[in-house]
Parts: sequence; structure tokens; C-alpha cells
Amino acid sequence: MSGFESIVYEVEGGRARITLNRPEKLNALTVKLMTELHEALWEADNDTSVHCVILRGAGRAFSAGYDLTGADSDYPPSRVHSEEKRYRGATSVDDDAWRLERSQRLRMALFDMHKPSIAQIQGYCLAGGTDVALLCDMLVAADDALIGFPPTRDLGSPPNHMWVYHVGPQWAKRLLLSGDMITGAEAQQIGLVMKAVPREHLEAEVEQLADRLAMIDPDLLSANKRVVNLALELMGTRTMQRLAAENDVKGHNSAAALGWAERVREGGLRGALQGRDGKFGDGRVRVNGPEARDANGRLVDE
Repeated sequence: MSGFESIVYEVEGGRARITLNRPEKLNALTVKLMTELHEALWEADNDTSVHCVILRGAGRAFSAGYDLTGADSDYPPSRVHSEEKRYRGATSVDDDAWRLERSQRLRMALFDMHKPSIAQIQGYCLAGGTDVALLCDMLVAADDALIGFPPTRDLGSPPNHMWVYHVGPQWAKRLLLSGDMITGAEAQQIGLVMKAVPREHLEAEVEQLADRLAMIDPDLLSANKRVVNLALELMGTRTMQRLAAENDVKGHNSAAALGWAERVREGGLRGALQGRDGKFGDGRVRVNGPEARDANGRLVDE
């Protein structure tokens, strides 16, 4: 579809493929990208030839998270946006909540749309990447993918919270309290993804699933997706997403988060990230067996 700059949209064989297309930035999410994704998802939901959506990332990552450089941060929420008017900045708690809720509304199309979505996860799926992926109906990952939310170490809390619904309270806490990452293979074991396969089989695995969904009446796909999502709503899932955005505002006002800008000014973005993550070694969780680590914090086999 013409007009998109940060994603690629194509329809073929009963599926819409939406590709996050900022590979040079590891598909870091901007407001512009999320706006385009929102539009593409509703286009797919409205297109009677589409039975399901495949969401994937170009290059070597699904998405490494939100773009912390501020790219496209001034992307307007309305076509009547005017430079002559004064708009929200970053001066109040409510401004922060408003911006988080704006982005959340764009992502929630994955949950609210009638047609099922499949996340195709390779490489990094971190921070904001998980905010998007975990809203998909089914997640298929490369077994060596790395999934996690490292910013919980110093920047806040996930503004979308599907973690507990996938993995239960203990693993949600283990991953979010530490910011550690988990491989795709181990993510399958705890239910964070539906299935993990060797990277060379990932695309074929997702496409064959889409082939099967393409043989089902879209109205039946909708009925069976939505009854499961209604069950999730009865468990508070949708309300939890609103609460998650407000909770992230709380996290943004922690001492660690308030010092983020100063750390970036002093050491640059790369330096600030290294200062946060370097002391965690490889930053990985081990699901099976002891988490023995070497002097650099990397997991070792005993």
C-alpha cells in the first residue's frame, strides 16, 4: 500500500503481511510507525480478502524497542494539527499519561480487530517490541530470539501489560523485576510465545499457519478470536492495559528514571544503555537448571 514509510503492507493468499521497516534502527518504534501500523491493521480488518495478519520485522530484529532518540516524536495525532496552536509537552504527569495512552490506543488495534494476528519474532523483541508482540493472538519465535523488557531496570514499567496473562505472576515478576531476557525456546516453555522453531524455519512455520487460517471463513475466525478475548476481558485484561499506562507514569517519576536524561547527556544514548545493562552481563534468564554465572555475569553451563 502506498503512503507508508515506516512499514511495508502487502496482501497475498488470504493474509496481510505487515513488516516493521526500520531495519537500520532494529525496527525501533516511533509514533509515526505506530500510527502507520494502526492504519494498516484496520485496513486488513476491513479487507474481505484478508483472513489473518502476519506482523514481522525487517532485518535482524522484530523490534528492539522504542526509539529513544526522539525520532518522529512530533508526529501529529490529527490532520488538523497546526503550528499556530499550543499543544501538550512533557511538563506534567498528565502530559506523560496522555502520550502513553495515545500510543496504547494505536497498539490496541491488535487486540480489538476482528481478524487474528500472528507475530513472527526473530532477533531482538525488547521493550516496546514486546508491547506490540504480546498483543498479537499467536506468537511464533525463532528459538534464538531474545525477548525481554530491559528498561524496567531504570526507565519505568511496560505501558502494555500482557505478561501476567501469558506466563502467570511469578515469571512476569522474574522477567520484569530484573529486566532480563529470555530466549525464544525458553519463552515457549513458560507460555510467553506459542511456539519456537529454528530461525531458518520461522517464516515457513508462520506462513503454513496463515495457510490454514486462509481456509477458514473470516467470520468464524472472528467469532473464535473474540470469544477468547472476551474471556480475557472478563479477567481484566483490557482494563489492565489502561492501568499499565498509568503505572508507567509512576515509574517515570522514580529517581532512576528522572536521572535518565542526565545520563544520556553525560555519556550519550549508547553510554547510558551500557551503564544500565553492562552490569547484568548477558542479561539472560535460564528457565531450566541453576543460573550459574561467570565473573562478567554471563550464564555458564555447570
